[in-house]
Amino acid sequence: MTEESRKHYEIESVQKTDPPPGTEGSVWYRYVITQGTNTIQGYRQGNLKAVTGAVKELVEKLNERRMGKRAQVSKPAAASKAKTQN
Repeated sequence: MTEESRKHYEIESVQKTDPPPGTEGSVWYRYVITQGTNTIQGYRQGNLKAVTGAVKELVEKLNERRMGKRAQVSKPAAASKAKTQN
């Protein structure tokens, strides 16, 4: 594993910007996420708090995916009991 691949994704910036070409609405933010020398740039509409929250959630998901974590789906208790009684 290289030093680069061990770094986590993180938010570099979230800044108010002009709307991207071809879009509607007046309140847009441009965000930058980095992981070493890798950069993800995007735009999101909304207020600063909502956009920052959404970008934080995205970073968390990227880091979980990077670490190989998968969502655990639990079986309903009734289904588990039915299998053990048969």
